[in-house]
Amino acid sequence: MPALDLTAPAAPSRADDRAASAQRLSTRLLFLIVGIANATWAPLVPLVKDRAGLDAAGLGLLLLTFGVGSLLAMPSAGAAAARLGFRPVLLAGTLALGLALPVLAVGAGLVPLTGALLLFGAGMGAIDCVMNLQAVVVERASGRPMMSGFHGLYSLGCILGALVASGLLAAGLGAGWSVLLLVAGIAALFAAAWPGILPAGRARGSGPALALPRGIVLVLGLLCFVVFLTEGSALDWSALFLIQHRGLDPAWAALGYAAFSVTMTAGRLAGDAIVARLGRRKVVILGGLLAAAGLALSVVVPAWEAALAGYALVGAGCANIVPVLFTAAGRQTAMPESVAVPAVTTLGYAGVLAGPALIGFAAQGLGLPAAFLIVAALLLGVAAAGRSLRV
Repeated sequence: MPALDLTAPAAPSRADDRAASAQRLSTRLLFLIVGIANATWAPLVPLVKDRAGLDAAGLGLLLLTFGVGSLLAMPSAGAAAARLGFRPVLLAGTLALGLALPVLAVGAGLVPLTGALLLFGAGMGAIDCVMNLQAVVVERASGRPMMSGFHGLYSLGCILGALVASGLLAAGLGAGWSVLLLVAGIAALFAAAWPGILPAGRARGSGPALALPRGIVLVLGLLCFVVFLTEGSALDWSALFLIQHRGLDPAWAALGYAAFSVTMTAGRLAGDAIVARLGRRKVVILGGLLAAAGLALSVVVPAWEAALAGYALVGAGCANIVPVLFTAAGRQTAMPESVAVPAVTTLGYAGVLAGPALIGFAAQGLGLPAAFLIVAALLLGVAAAGRSLRV
């Protein structure tokens, strides 16, 4: 089992300070890039559906290729980063985004669209995995909590990308030119991030390039699965719940996810200070309890205002759990972090992909309110597990 290096570090030089500052900036920009890319894809979904002539079921199958690409890329990206360093993997992932998004914007035909979406998913998965690896290394070197702030930049990127993409499309620029401008912006951000990307893998520990998660890594991955499932429930099911069970006008149904997103973004941007004040274990415990209470409030109180307040609590509760879990994946010594972080990331993505379907199956048999209460019970499990985590 690899040991922790407890040797007191030498006093940092000015060059070391500049390098550390560049690495922190680079990590923030990488998270921002993934958020912008995710938001760039969102408004293309209905356009792809129309160009490919798909019904809802066909679109659902096509969208699975994104998840397949991501899940295939994550473990191999972690292995490649450990052997080759972070820069080649992040460059390859960014190039994949730049090649795939224009095809998704203007391409026609099921085959090229499927290939582009598979490539897009692989690029997103590779960057997501390696940027979290870099975040673990940078946070550890800083000696203070930073992971929540990094993830907050992802949330900001989603908001920024959505605003820019919507503005360009509303201005009549067309999907092709709009996406090219956004891709150019991603390229510029990546160029700015390049100097601070870790040139060589600095992941702690040694071991096989690929391995099934075990022990604490498996626990962390399952907790991420639950939190990402919760986020997916807010994205995919909140509007339907507000319309069908709270009588809200469809034009306002997006307010549920908006309330969730605002508190999650704010919570992550303030998260480093929160983690430093409360400690990582309390953040997991209180976050799980707060998110569970939010879902329960949205179900139990029969008013749409209460549902919005509930989704806001869910966003606030979930905001900093995943960043803390990624930090824990980097701190544990059961597996090398170049394997552990991709494993936790992959299990989390599985929650995003499988979660909405699992909620749908539960809603079909028990009703959507009961399905939300099941998710709330799982969040209570996250809070209970937080008591025994060494984070």
